[in-house]
Amino acid sequence: MQKQSPLLRIWSWGKEEHGSLIGAIISAFAGVLLGMLPYFSAAQMIIKLLAGERELSAYLPWLGIGLAGYIARTLLYNMALSISHRATFSILKTIRQKILSKLPDLPLGTVMDMPSGKIKQIIVDQVDGMETTLAHLFPEMTANVAGPVLILLYLFVLDWRMALLSLVTIPVGFAFMMSVMGNYQKQYEGAVKTTMEMNGTIVEYIGGIEVIKAFNQGKASYARFSDKVMANASYYYNWMKSCIFGTSMGYAVVPATLITILPAGWLFYQNGTLSADTFITAVILSLGIAGPLMAAMNFVDTLAQVGTTVGAVDELLGAEEQRHGNRPVSIPNADIALSHVSFGYQGDKEILKDISLSIPAGSMTALVGPSGSGKSTIAKLIAGFWDVKNGSVTIGGVDEKEIPLKQLYDEVAFVSQDNYLFDESVRENIRMGRLTAADEEVEAAAKAAGCDSFIRALENGYDTVVGSGGAHLSGGERQRIAIARAMLKDAPIVILDEATAYIDPENEAVVQKAIAKLVKGKTVIVIAHRLSTIKDADKIVVVKDGRIEAQGTHEELRKNCLLYESMWQAHIGAKDGEVA
Repeated sequence: MQKQSPLLRIWSWGKEEHGSLIGAIISAFAGVLLGMLPYFSAAQMIIKLLAGERELSAYLPWLGIGLAGYIARTLLYNMALSISHRATFSILKTIRQKILSKLPDLPLGTVMDMPSGKIKQIIVDQVDGMETTLAHLFPEMTANVAGPVLILLYLFVLDWRMALLSLVTIPVGFAFMMSVMGNYQKQYEGAVKTTMEMNGTIVEYIGGIEVIKAFNQGKASYARFSDKVMANASYYYNWMKSCIFGTSMGYAVVPATLITILPAGWLFYQNGTLSADTFITAVILSLGIAGPLMAAMNFVDTLAQVGTTVGAVDELLGAEEQRHGNRPVSIPNADIALSHVSFGYQGDKEILKDISLSIPAGSMTALVGPSGSGKSTIAKLIAGFWDVKNGSVTIGGVDEKEIPLKQLYDEVAFVSQDNYLFDESVRENIRMGRLTAADEEVEAAAKAAGCDSFIRALENGYDTVVGSGGAHLSGGERQRIAIARAMLKDAPIVILDEATAYIDPENEAVVQKAIAKLVKGKTVIVIAHRLSTIKDADKIVVVKDGRIEAQGTHEELRKNCLLYESMWQAHIGAKDGEVA
C-alpha cells in the first residue's frame, strides 16, 4: 500500500475540520483576487499621469478601488488565518487524543521500553511544532500560489510576450533554490540525529555528575560532552554555509522580473507592437508575481519538518496492539500455565525458547538464573506486558488473550526494583493500588508494609509530595511504598521482581515481613538473585539462555542441578565475604 503524503495524512486526521479549512482557503483566495486591485489601480493612475491628467477627481475612484482592495484583502486574510488557526488547534487536539487512546492498547512492555522523553517529545513538542506550519499553510500557500497564477493569466490576456518575459527569472531563481532544497530532507534528518545525540549526552552528563566528580572523571566526561555540543554546532554551521550561495542567488534572481520586462517591453513599444497602457500594466503586475512565490517557497523546509513529525506519529499509531477479549470472563482460580512459549521482542532474536511451566494457585515459585536468561521476560508475559504469538499463557485455565486487559491487570500485582512513584502525595501514590480505597485503608496498607512510621516522620506525613519519580525519598522508602500499593490492590497473583534490591540490611527484615503479609494466600512468582531469600519457595525454576534448565525445591536442585549449586555456592561465598 502506497504511503500517504504528510499533508494528506493530516487531512485524514482532521476530517471534522475539512469545512473550516476549505472556508479558510476560499477566504484567502478571495483576498488574493481583491488584493490584485491595488496593482490595477496603480497601473491606471500611472497611465493617466503619463497622459498628462491633472485633475484629482480622475484619480480618486482608482485610489478608492485600490484602498478597498487592500482593506478587503487584509480582512479576508486575517479571517482565513483565524479560521485555519482554530481548525489547526482542533486537528492537533485530535492527533494527541489518537496517540493517548493508542497507548493503552499497546503492549505494556512496549510502552515501558519507550523512553519517556521520546513519547513526551512526540505528543508535546513535535505535534505542537506543526501548529505554525499548518495554521498558515492552507490559507497562505493557497493565496501565495493562486495570486501569481491569476496575475500571469491576466498578463497572457494582455500580451503573451510580456507574460512569458515575466517568467524568465523565476525558473532560474528556483533552480538555485532547489540546489539547496534538494537534499533538505536528508540534511534535516541529520540535524535531528545530531541534536538527539547532543541532548542524550547532556542528560547523561548532568545525571552522572555525582559519579563523574567522585571518580575524578570530569575532564574526560566534559570532553565528550563538549565534543557532542561542538559536533552539533558544526553540523548546523556547515549546513547553513552550504545553503548560502543557492539561497542568496534564488532570493536575488526570482524577484528581478524587470530585468527582462523593461528592455524587451521598451523595444516592443518602440516598434509599435505594444501599447503604452499594456506596457505599464505589465510592468506593475509583474512586480506582484515573485513575492508570493518566494513566500510559498518558505514552506518547503517546514513541510519537511512536518513530514518528520507525521512519520513519528504514524509509527506510534501504527504500532501493533494487544488483542484481548472485550467482555469479562470467569477465572475460577489463580493457576498459571505456560505452554510451549517462545518469545522475542520486536526486531530482536528469540529470548524464550519453548517454555512450559505450571504454577499452582496459592504456591510460591521462584525464577532464578544468570542475568539475561529470560526470568523477567517470563514474569512480564504472565503479567500481560506482551502477548505471546507462539504458545499460550493461561490463568485459571483461561488463555490470557481472552481476558480483557483491564481484568488481566486487576489479577496481577507487579512489584519490581524500579517501581515508579508519581509527583503526588504518599497517600495518593499508595491509593494507586485501588483508587476507591478510603484513607483508613491506605494507612492500614502502609502499616502492613512497615512504612507507616517513616511516612509519619515526613514533613507532612501522608500528604508529603514525593517528587517526580519519588525523588524526595530513598530507594528503600520508595520500594516499601510500592509494596504498600500492591498490598492495597489485593490481587490474587503477586509478582516480585527483585523487590528487595534497594533495601538496606537494617530494613530488610521489615520488608520481608511486609512481603510475607502481601503474598499470604496468593499465587506468588519471585525473581531474585539473593538465593537465600527464596530457598523456602514451593518450587524454584532455573532459567538459562531462554530455556528451563531445571525445576524443583532448593534441596533437590542442589543435588540435581550443577548451575543452581554453583549459583548457591557463589551466593554463600559472597555472603561470607561481606564486610560489616
